[in-house]
Amino acid sequence: MYTIQQLQTIIAEKIQKEADRIGATEPLNLYHPVSYTLNMGGKRLRPVMALLAYNMFRDDIEKAFPAALAIEIFHNFTLLHDDIMDCADMRRGQPVVHKKFSENAAILSGDAMSILAYQYILQTELPDIRQVTQLFSQTAIEICEGQQYDMDFETRMDVTIGEYLEMIRLKTAVLLACSLKAGALAAGADQPVADSLYEFGINLGMAFQLQDDLLDVFADEEKFGKTIGGDITTNKKTFLLLKALELAKEKTKQQLLGWITAKRFDISEKIDAVRKIYSELNIQQITQNEIEAFYKAAMKNLDELAVPQDRKNGLVSLSEMMMKRDH
Repeated sequence: MYTIQQLQTIIAEKIQKEADRIGATEPLNLYHPVSYTLNMGGKRLRPVMALLAYNMFRDDIEKAFPAALAIEIFHNFTLLHDDIMDCADMRRGQPVVHKKFSENAAILSGDAMSILAYQYILQTELPDIRQVTQLFSQTAIEICEGQQYDMDFETRMDVTIGEYLEMIRLKTAVLLACSLKAGALAAGADQPVADSLYEFGINLGMAFQLQDDLLDVFADEEKFGKTIGGDITTNKKTFLLLKALELAKEKTKQQLLGWITAKRFDISEKIDAVRKIYSELNIQQITQNEIEAFYKAAMKNLDELAVPQDRKNGLVSLSEMMMKRDH
């Protein structure tokens, strides 16, 4: 069995090699932004999950590279287009593609990345390639659906917690689940086992995104590595905000709504005021409880998986790393 660190190193080297190859392809102005995006780094969480899932059943992990690369390229494609929609300037400490190149370049190169992802997924060695392509296609459309819901929520004040949880399932959790299931299918795992890994990925992904929401408000800024409170500043409909609106009494709710609807405000003052309301309503602990519920569900999925325990240890370790992060 490979360790997480070994898989991170292996897949990072593979991505680097593919990024360099893609970046040297004509027309250069189409492929340079693709190479630039892939070379921006990141945790490589999703391709590592695909390799870990494959390694639960087989040791020749190179056969899972096409699926792992497809997932990482598709993930980065979504970030590239998200940055345009969010009018972002920086990602991972570097200028985003539409700032470094142009918005048109970011749109077209992003489109190319989505197609490249399918080219890689089709290289996966399977008796029935439709298993993986159907999974990948379903995941791709669900991510688009999640992004649309997220955009719709920006102009809505009646978003429910149920709607929010469904949005993050689509926007975040399904790609983690797809990574695990694709890795398992590439290894020839039985369908029920692959499906169980998918459910594990959904629950872990939900916990992961909720923790991201929590960190944006309550993280130690020095450890977090970036300014916290971005979700508060932009009135992002997160679990924290929706739960606060649900629990707040009339006076507190009006204060919170006042900050949400304010056109002019001091950023630090708004963040401090909303965090104070969250603290009064015990939102941090409530969110932590929700995270732990999804995490326990994920661990139950893994416990019930019909695979020897020593073959599950990599996913257990990765799950613990994800939940103990402070950035």
